[in-house]
Amino acid sequence: MLKRFEVSNYRNFKDKVKVDFSKVGGYQFNSECITNNKISKMLIYGRNATGKTNLGKALLDISNNMARIRFFSSQAVAYLNADSNEKMALFKYVFQFDDNEIVYMYHKISEYQLFDEELLVDGNRVFYFNFETKENDFEGLEELEAETVITDRFLQAMNSNKGDDDEAPTLPFLRWVINNTALKENSILLKLDDFINRMAMVTVGSGGGVYRPRKFYDTFFDALDEKDNLKDFEDFLNIMGIECSLVMKHLPDGQKELYFQHEKLVPFMETASSGTISLLNLYRRLFMGKNSSLLYMDEFDAFYHYEMSENVIRFLKAKYPECQIIMTTHNTNLMTNRLMRPDSLFILSRRGTLTALCDATERELREGHNLEKMYISGEFDKYE
Repeated sequence: MLKRFEVSNYRNFKDKVKVDFSKVGGYQFNSECITNNKISKMLIYGRNATGKTNLGKALLDISNNMARIRFFSSQAVAYLNADSNEKMALFKYVFQFDDNEIVYMYHKISEYQLFDEELLVDGNRVFYFNFETKENDFEGLEELEAETVITDRFLQAMNSNKGDDDEAPTLPFLRWVINNTALKENSILLKLDDFINRMAMVTVGSGGGVYRPRKFYDTFFDALDEKDNLKDFEDFLNIMGIECSLVMKHLPDGQKELYFQHEKLVPFMETASSGTISLLNLYRRLFMGKNSSLLYMDEFDAFYHYEMSENVIRFLKAKYPECQIIMTTHNTNLMTNRLMRPDSLFILSRRGTLTALCDATERELREGHNLEKMYISGEFDKYE
């Protein structure tokens, strides 16, 4: 799991902002928000333009480095903080796998260009590489039984790229090691790679309730047509308060069409409300990424009545206990101990600080406190 994340000099985060999943309070309620003594369900509040979306993109930056396909549109215009004189952004990830702590950190000059990267396991350096000076330390690879990787080939590749297009993405040494070494099945590097590859971000608010072209849903409808999947989607809608029965029909042209089941079949996509379409889009994203290790859900409840938003959180807590899910919202109705707890509710300020509610007041917050009322009355104002 991800234990801690830090970023600085990235977009609107001039100073270091830290997300600490290991800072768990001693609360005895809503224990589903905690997995392996780490916060696994987190709700972030923030006024407009505080950087909630940017925080998600920063968290997923490591996935963009390791993947061959970019998740986001180009951020080249404003990747570094505009008010800082620093020439690089710093990203630091601390992971926990069983008894091992992995620290992976790197500096980036731009969206595509790494300056350096470093990996430590249990406090011991595994490798360091500077892409500008070519300074390196690969001595720790032996301890992870990754010494078979031919580092000279990596150095040759880096030297041959000198002078190439500055916008060509830098190849991280971490990716090189994983792709070019015969690692054992229980290798800590494979665990790290697996976690990174299963990190995902869902931006529901930007078009979550919009009907998209029919072809957009073809793969999803194919999946729903498999055993029990349609029933799972139907159950999801019923849990969300949309009472319905669904049926999938095969059309003469080979396509599949989803219907509400009544005395006469009613086409789902043509008659569903924007709220129901947003639930479809949310479920599609959850279904396609149901094996996610970490899921950042930006404006997850933008199209929902507050009761439905509560149902979504309950569904996520029950259905994805092992996944670290971070949700952003403006909905203060969700700021309640009925759903969450003070150590899993956070405020992102205009200054770029992230503070748990339990640390945003001198009071000792308990289950009986009305957190929404405290928020509206200004209890946490200095942390906004």
